[in-house]
Amino acid sequence: MKRKNKIVLYNVEIESVAAEGNALARVDGKVLFVPQCIPGDVVDVRLTRKRSGYMEGMVVNMVKPSPLRLEPFCSHYGTCGGCKWQALPYKMQLEYKQQQVEDQLRRIGHLELPELSPILGSEKSEFYRNKLEFTFSNRRWIERDEEPDNLTTQQWMGLGFHIGGFFDKVLDIKKCYLQPEPSNEIRNFIREFAFDHGYSFYDLRANQGFLRTMIVRTSSTGEVMLIVVFGEENKEQREELLQAIKSNFPIITSLYYVINLKCNDTISDQECILYSGNEAIYEEMEDLKFKIGPKSFYQTNSDQAYRLYSVVRDYAKRVIPQDGEKPVIYDLYTGTGTIALFLSKLASKVVGVEYVPEAIEDAKNNARFNGIENSKFYAGDMKDVLNEEFIKENGKPDLVVLDPPRAGIHPDVAKVLMEAYPTNIIYVSCNPATQARDLSLLDAKYKVLAVQPVDMFPHTHHVENVVLLEKR
Repeated sequence: MKRKNKIVLYNVEIESVAAEGNALARVDGKVLFVPQCIPGDVVDVRLTRKRSGYMEGMVVNMVKPSPLRLEPFCSHYGTCGGCKWQALPYKMQLEYKQQQVEDQLRRIGHLELPELSPILGSEKSEFYRNKLEFTFSNRRWIERDEEPDNLTTQQWMGLGFHIGGFFDKVLDIKKCYLQPEPSNEIRNFIREFAFDHGYSFYDLRANQGFLRTMIVRTSSTGEVMLIVVFGEENKEQREELLQAIKSNFPIITSLYYVINLKCNDTISDQECILYSGNEAIYEEMEDLKFKIGPKSFYQTNSDQAYRLYSVVRDYAKRVIPQDGEKPVIYDLYTGTGTIALFLSKLASKVVGVEYVPEAIEDAKNNARFNGIENSKFYAGDMKDVLNEEFIKENGKPDLVVLDPPRAGIHPDVAKVLMEAYPTNIIYVSCNPATQARDLSLLDAKYKVLAVQPVDMFPHTHHVENVVLLEKR
């Protein structure tokens, strides 16, 4: 059967930025979504999808670049799925993110909004992440200028990030601009050492191979944690590699390994074995210290996390009466308790709830470590834990902080919140679309007092947003 000829649209002018990091154009009155473009680009586009309401396509030729276009700083731009907005000036990235937040709150939530506060941009637009995970693969992504038939077994191997849409393809990363050194140095050393010693890289289809993944965690205190995940047991090779890492990188303060024989890469249910160094690294935020273990959750942009939590605290101070009793504060989806502990001085009691038991143990440990005695933490599904009995036991909340995952809150949680009817809610979101949906559920009893977008991830379309609510 003959393949249908692909339709190419010529001299398409890009108008604006759209959702998911795509750019937007209009052709014959129909919306066209195109990746890796910025407003003002004139391009030839090959259609990849055509629907009644929109089209999608890929650039096959840059006819005329936008006068706004910057030269991407990363050699992997265009292939790697991250940092899609490198060609867009950072000031414009912030403008589009601000507009995205407002559009979604109005269009999806149908909310009455005050004037939004200007988005808080990141001082660091490169090397801002404190955690990255890399995958070893024996079938890496092959670039267009390479000849697959001429590659040796070793040349097929790669260490880097998954390619979007291909679960078994990994882009071999030489230099990543997301995490500060020694992240790149460690990754490149391990790759070359593995090549020199003939170690196998993981086969993602067959679920076999010696080297599987590696996780690098850095902290604002200068500490470094490395977790090497092996796909099979080989004590001789494992000891050889770990000793080489330890000898060449004394900067690594915590060196762990995991032997993961499962089909999936998650290590949350696996034993992390300390090979050398300290059991944890630490993050500092004002007078608080947070213990970070190999499985601990912590915001991946430490500097912006502090600005985000400061917004939450400012909103809390704004609504807490200065001359009355200190309030009871609930921190729902508390993670390792960072927001709860950050607000503890303002409260008579802070109560944190989180689905992941290990995170709650971290929260309890962080409370003890920082000498915070007015906190209680519970593990369980939010919609099951947060009920009438729970509220009776812990006290009716005066202020509730929500910081859910991208999927937002369960409708049952919204229902219980409206029954508990706290005076104020602060909703922290990494997905303004689901935030808008949830706020529309609360709109019958709560009005929006303030909105503050925060950019945690420069050069991506992702944006955090904090909304302050007050009961009507």
